[in-house]
Order: sequence, then structure tokens, then C-alpha cells
Amino acid sequence: MKLEQLPTEFEAAAPILERINAAGYEAYFVGGSVRDTILGLPIHDVDIATSAYPAEIKAIFKKTVDTGIEHGTVMVIEHGEGYEITTFRTESTYQDFRRPDHVEFVRSLKEDLKRRDLTINALAMDTSGQIVDLFDGLADLEQQIIRAVGDPNERYYEDALRMMRTVRFASQLDFEIEEKTQQAIQENAYLLEKISVERIHVEWIKLLLGKAVKKGLASFLATDLANYCPGFQDQQTKLQQLLAVEDLHLSNEVAAWSVLVYLFELDQTQTRKFLKSWKVSNEIINQTLQVQKALQALLAGTLDAKICYQTGENLLVIANEIANLWQQGQAETEIKAQYQALPIKNMKELQINGGLLMKELNVKPSAKMGEVLHRLEEEVIYGQIANEQALLLQKAAEYYMN
Repeated sequence: MKLEQLPTEFEAAAPILERINAAGYEAYFVGGSVRDTILGLPIHDVDIATSAYPAEIKAIFKKTVDTGIEHGTVMVIEHGEGYEITTFRTESTYQDFRRPDHVEFVRSLKEDLKRRDLTINALAMDTSGQIVDLFDGLADLEQQIIRAVGDPNERYYEDALRMMRTVRFASQLDFEIEEKTQQAIQENAYLLEKISVERIHVEWIKLLLGKAVKKGLASFLATDLANYCPGFQDQQTKLQQLLAVEDLHLSNEVAAWSVLVYLFELDQTQTRKFLKSWKVSNEIINQTLQVQKALQALLAGTLDAKICYQTGENLLVIANEIANLWQQGQAETEIKAQYQALPIKNMKELQINGGLLMKELNVKPSAKMGEVLHRLEEEVIYGQIANEQALLLQKAAEYYMN
């Protein structure tokens, strides 16, 4: 197979490969960028593999950075752009199920490709667009099948995270996992315990944000991977409920976690503990807690101005998105209109502040000042008083008198 029109990302990197070729070595585009180009999807990182050893790459190009030289990767800097170039390699045994004990540089493209996880990722392409397919990856792409390269048990024993990558690709690409590959995941699922939560987290969120979430999730559950993920051991029946959602699409990571804590019926303390076990960032945790509160109000029919104000428009839309998975939300235009109707969107818009109180009422900073400002903020939110400075000052004076 030969691609006639290459994406601009490949065209920009082509001179790098041509210089390597001119020096007497092989060089190819490899991996996910080749796969996605064939599928007509946007590409992200352009990976380059070569028969040249790191020292030889450094001799060809003037400006390089040793980004992972122990594994054969050197970054070449050309015209302000960085291109990671990795030497063809084979890998030894994997004592920790994550990293090879050592790598060996080789001159053979076939040796390099056969260590990759899936046939659809074991594709290479030269600068002319000619595809090198040594493991029937093109046929699997055409038939929309996810299959391990060679013996799937070996691939998963080498790096147990590949099991999560496999079910993630089922979700992202809407492909079916080949039977022997899925069986190998089930047989080796326990190895996922050897993988850091941070690495599993990345694949799990990509799965939940894929276009065929239910396909990836069904394989995730069927292969017992859920047993080896934080907080899922006793929640698989509830995870199964997602498979019954007719149109399951999630917009971002906050939505993904918010759906789970809703299904698991966690309170705010339990939610924080659960998300910390997944090494979720504090920002995502706090946003999920806000969505959780707004979602509960939406479902209970108690969503009021204060909750809208505290949640913010973006997180309010996410809460409504989740409610709509079970046909219990509103039209997005309605929820946005409810937010936009608020008299103020944040404390900065309140026409009074501590400085004004000190100047006009001759008061000093204190807990009382905070209480007065908070009370005025709430009254403005609920429309009990207009957001006008004179009125707010008058009301503040009354509160200080009492």
C-alpha cells in the first residue's frame, strides 16, 4: 500500500528521514501516526525509527538532545522543531512487567516492529508514502480488528499496560478485539497490579472518552481488568450499568469521573478518597466535587441560583450532560440560560468589597466583614437586592448596626 498524499506533519519531517537515508541508513515513520493517517484521523506525535545507532544520528545532525539515549532515542532539532528518533531495537526479559531489563540496538526493521504491541501499531512508512506491513496490520485495520503482534501472552507479559491500551483502542477506534488477544488479557489481567496507577489512569480516561466507550468498557469488564483498578473491585455491577446507557459519550475527564462517582453513589468525602486513589489532580478533584453537587441538585429538582453560581457555566453544562444520559437533564441552551440570568457570575462583579466598606463605613477587616460581604453576595445572587453600590452600602451599614 502506498499513500499518495501525506499529512503536512510527515512532509515537514521528511527531510530528517532523507538525511538519514543519505548517510546510508534506513529511516521510517512508525506507529500510531501511520495508523491514524491510514484511517484518515488527525495525527499527533510523529515517531521516527531508524537503523542508525544513537551515536550515528548525533554525527549526522548538528543539534541533538539525549531524551532517552539509553533506550535509543535522540531528539533532533531542525528549524526550531524537535523530532524524536529511535534506533531499531529488541528487548530482553521484563522482570517488572513494565520495562525491559535491557535493550539491544539492531539494524533490522522487522526485529523492531515485532516487539510492538498490536498489529495496527506495527506499521512503518517511508517518505514516499510506501507502507511496510510485516504483521498484517493493514488487513486488521480494514477489518477493524485489534490483534496482538505474535503471541499476545508474551506482549502482555512484557508490558502489562498493553492490556489497558488494547481495550482503550477498542473504545477509541470502535474496533473489535480478536478472540485470542482478549483471552490473553483475561489470563494476564492480574499483571496490571504491577503497573503504576498514573499509567493506568491515562489509558482509562482515554477509554472513557472514546467514540465507542461501551465496546472498550465491555472488554475491560469481561477480561477482569477492573479487579485490578483502584476502587473498582466491588463496583463492577454498577460499571455494567453504563453499558445500558443508550448514547454514552463523555466530553472530558471531569465528566468521566463524575459519571463514576454518581454510579458508585459516593458522598463528597468518599469521592475525594476514590479520586486520590487514582492520583487525580487536585484541580480535577475539586471540579468533580462541584459537578457532583450540581448533578444531585439537578436530579432532585433543587437546582437554584446559588448552586448555579457556585458551579460555574462549564461545570454546570457537564452536570447537565450526565443527567441527560439518564434523560433527567435539560437542554443545554436552557441550563446555559439559567446561568446567564444570574445577576453576578463571581465575587468580583459584586459592586461592593472590603476596601469600600473600610472607606465608607470606617470599619476594619474582621470576620464580621466577611460575613457581611457573603450575605450581600447571596442576596444579590437570589435577586433579593440589586447589585448597586449605594443599596449595598446601605444594607451593609444595617448589618453592622445589628
